[in-house]
Amino acid sequence: MTRIIAGTAGGSRLDVPDAGTRPTSDRVRESLFGALESAHAIEGARVVDLYAGSGALGLEALSRGASAADLVERGRAAAGVVRRNATTVARAGAPLARVHQSTVQTFLQHATGPFDLVFTDPPYDLDDETMAADLAALAPLLSPDALVVIERAKRSSAPDLPSAGLALVREKTYGDTRVWWAERADRRL
Repeated sequence: MTRIIAGTAGGSRLDVPDAGTRPTSDRVRESLFGALESAHAIEGARVVDLYAGSGALGLEALSRGASAADLVERGRAAAGVVRRNATTVARAGAPLARVHQSTVQTFLQHATGPFDLVFTDPPYDLDDETMAADLAALAPLLSPDALVVIERAKRSSAPDLPSAGLALVREKTYGDTRVWWAERADRRL
């Protein structure tokens, strides 16, 4: 069972697509969101959840005070699950997320941004070149103080951040999952 951990929709159960997704565990989300709240990265943030799966990351952010969220999921069935989950969280008092049934590249080509908080939790089998292209397309859509949270398998290589105009600010491993935090490289100058 996947659920919203805290905030206005805390405790709300989320559906999970039957196949093709790998939901972030409650343990990882709880730790991640505790750190994001400590960094004051959620309140009022404009969020985008790429490779949304069930939408749990973007919806958790809305429950905890983000002002808006775009949830991007390519699969038709999975996007339907995300829409139902977005409605569940909105009924509990959080803003209604915008759900996009689209590839990440297509969404990023048409998105206007700016985004303050980005979750990119691609399928573990996503190749490094596609991940680098996604991050490069994302970079111009980021607000000056944006945070990008990248989740991949522990065995995956680190994302190619410099070529995307991003810089690593944090890395943490949870079991078989590795999470990187990045920000715009020009922010560090």
